[in-house]
Amino acid sequence: MEKLREQMIKAKAFTIKKTLQVYVPIRQFFYNLIHPDYSAVTDVYVLMFLADTVDFIIIVFGFWAFGKHSAAADITSSLSEDQVPEAFLVMVLIQFGTMVVDRALYLKKTVMGKVIFQVILVFGIHFWMFFILPGVTERKFSQNTVAQLWYFVKCVYFGLSAYQIRCGYPTRVLGNFLTKSYNYVNLFLFQGFRLVPFLTELRAVMDWVWTDTTLSLSSWICVEDIYAHIFILKCWRESEKRYPQPRGQKKKKVVKYGMGGMIIVLLICIVWFPLLFMSLIKSVAGITNKPLDVSITITLGGYQPIFTMSAQQSQLKDLNQTGFNAFLGSYRGNTAALQFLEGYGKEDITLADLEGNSNSLWTISPPSREKMIQGLLDFSAEFTVVLSWSIQRNLTLGAKAEIASDKLTFVLPENTRRDIATMMSGQQLEKVTLETVYPYYIKAPSDSLAKPIKQLLTGIWENITVSLVKNVSDEGVREWWVLNQLGKRYKTSEESLELFIFSDKVSPPSLGFLAGYGIMGLYASVVLVIGKFVREFFSGISHSIMFEELPNVDRILKLCTDIFLVRETGELELEEDLYAKLIFLYRSPETMIKWTREKTN
Repeated sequence: MEKLREQMIKAKAFTIKKTLQVYVPIRQFFYNLIHPDYSAVTDVYVLMFLADTVDFIIIVFGFWAFGKHSAAADITSSLSEDQVPEAFLVMVLIQFGTMVVDRALYLKKTVMGKVIFQVILVFGIHFWMFFILPGVTERKFSQNTVAQLWYFVKCVYFGLSAYQIRCGYPTRVLGNFLTKSYNYVNLFLFQGFRLVPFLTELRAVMDWVWTDTTLSLSSWICVEDIYAHIFILKCWRESEKRYPQPRGQKKKKVVKYGMGGMIIVLLICIVWFPLLFMSLIKSVAGITNKPLDVSITITLGGYQPIFTMSAQQSQLKDLNQTGFNAFLGSYRGNTAALQFLEGYGKEDITLADLEGNSNSLWTISPPSREKMIQGLLDFSAEFTVVLSWSIQRNLTLGAKAEIASDKLTFVLPENTRRDIATMMSGQQLEKVTLETVYPYYIKAPSDSLAKPIKQLLTGIWENITVSLVKNVSDEGVREWWVLNQLGKRYKTSEESLELFIFSDKVSPPSLGFLAGYGIMGLYASVVLVIGKFVREFFSGISHSIMFEELPNVDRILKLCTDIFLVRETGELELEEDLYAKLIFLYRSPETMIKWTREKTN
């Protein structure tokens, strides 16, 4: 037992020795990393942020490389169908979360937190990239180009982070990195940065949360807004010094026609954009959405339909050039018809050949039949014929509705009602003519309403004939109605109906999201919104003259930077005093005039 106890003590001592041999160098490495003897403090946060932004863009446009069975996925099609892929959502949230954490560590200047965050990211990303991702996508890392590109940019980020840890965070974080110089490049980049939705607001709130200050959030945002405004004015004043305008000299024509002419053209394009867009989108880039199915139903007096028929595939015929020219020639001299036909080509006209025999038997019950005959012969009340039609198109090509339909209602004259009642009573009548009830030409727009084209019907509707056919066999008596159009243009068959369908061109699917708003929708959603921003630029300038026309903003700019400086050094009472001084300056026009005078030698 003593020997065993001695061996246990030796094993314990050996284990502690080996553990310390591994732990002490690691601990010393991280200690030297966090507490270097000397280091040149640097700031590479901007480069790290740009690397993260590039990775964010790669995820947005190449998310299919990180999901399962999504090699052919497209983020635009997924979002247009209101579907958010899980891989896309998880990666975007994680990437955005790491950017927020990185910003918080930068503002708090905690090198220890940055080291821990760096170690977690390095191990986590490598484990996910080389072990989890190949199993999810069923592709090796060497075969995933998008993942390789994302990993390469992330390695650049890791290198920058390691350099930041080695050198340490800067002790003072003053302003935006774009405000270090006062030139046109910094000016336009800074204004573009402020135009990104929610970026300025998110940055201001994050800075307020993770920076030691005595200012409230509203006061903090006020200082940031004043600083941004003064920086923009400083850039413009520096540009005026570099490119001075001699006193009393008129503006050059190059400047007037270059800037003014461009603004005039831009405003005109915005005003007339919806009309121009809707005109060109269908005449130049529009495609014809031809009918897939044309159906007609005829009902007498609200009883069971007497006729139903559909035309599909081979029964839907296109006009050739000869037929189209003959069609145009038949309306020579008819100004209204020719004006309507100017918007259509031969590819937009479809001829539907509908079989004259109804595709369904007339199985009306005997009591309803007797009641229908009585209604036909009761001339004290009206008896109507209802003709309805429906046109089915391909919804994916850009139509607003898959089916366009409409109906017409006509009152039957007494002689026609008498003949139909006689035919239904069993007496043999060859045909009964329904006068001016058939719309020969139908316009099928992109919406759900298909109206008859009155310009082509020369003021009257076409005539059709109806007849009731009875067939007696071993299965019993079967009846159906037969219709025939009088005055057919092409006389496709003996007993049939012809129907011309004029299909409006639809915008291509790629531009359908704009064309779907219509002219008034584009004016309301695009022109009026842009006009509101333009009006704000051109009006209300007089109210901001005392803040815009400042000859020299150096002293105000220095006051803002002083607020940033004393905040970084921990002089919070002085920060309050300088903020109160800044607010008083903006409340006092006389003091503002004294502070912004040009320096005199």
